[in-house]
Amino acid sequence: MTESSAAPVRIERDGDVAVLVVDAPPLNLFDAAVFDALEARVAELAELTDPAREDRVRAVLVRAEGRVVSGGVDVALFGEIAEGPDAAAVGGALWARLLRTVQTLEDLPVPTVFAAHGLTLTAAFELALACDLLVATEQASFGLVEIVVGLTPSMGGPQRLAERAGTARAKELVFTGERYPARTLQEWGVVSRVLPAEGFTEAALALARQVAAGPTLAHAATKTLVATSARQGVRAADAVVPEVSGELFDSEDLRAAVASFLSEGPGRARHRGR
Repeated sequence: MTESSAAPVRIERDGDVAVLVVDAPPLNLFDAAVFDALEARVAELAELTDPAREDRVRAVLVRAEGRVVSGGVDVALFGEIAEGPDAAAVGGALWARLLRTVQTLEDLPVPTVFAAHGLTLTAAFELALACDLLVATEQASFGLVEIVVGLTPSMGGPQRLAERAGTARAKELVFTGERYPARTLQEWGVVSRVLPAEGFTEAALALARQVAAGPTLAHAATKTLVATSARQGVRAADAVVPEVSGELFDSEDLRAAVASFLSEGPGRARHRGR
């Protein structure tokens, strides 16, 4: 891997996979510097995943260094806003900015995987909910605990949690402010896979490599169809199928995979993401 930034959020490259790493010891708290770095790195990911790039990234893995994924947001940041002038306007502007970052990550035209090896609170959990797949260790736990400072999670967590687990579960998690183990959230449909702690980082990277090796344009179409169905309904997703799926017939991957299937049988094609 090569490191692209020394900031508290950096991008490393592993072949076709970009690894977004949060590294702000000791607790990976999200303060102003971390939010700034996150915004910059996610914008960089949007460039790296651009289908027009010859060296485009074909999957993204999000992970953190240290004992925990994140202890949450540095509460001092909220205090500065609450005690300053135009608190409501400044707070609203902060959420608008962070939601743009979350939406940019969510809308990347490649599969995204979030790896949670330990405690994952507030902003980090909301980032995880913006990713396509969320994998965790048995030791990982999650919480949207903003009630302790009189807030509701506002980086998209409640609504994305509701998409995965339903409205009742989303309200329960936010209203109680409790921490939930990975197995419980797997049962709710929030966590995709629970993996052993030993070798977890490599296992998460292997999953990212696996999806990166797939038909990238078809994966992008899948993301569009699933997101459209979740937010507008099944018939709305049906309506965009001819466009998003029809274009796949003009892709190198489909033509090569069909030729490989007919000459060699299934599962032997090697996709190039084009």
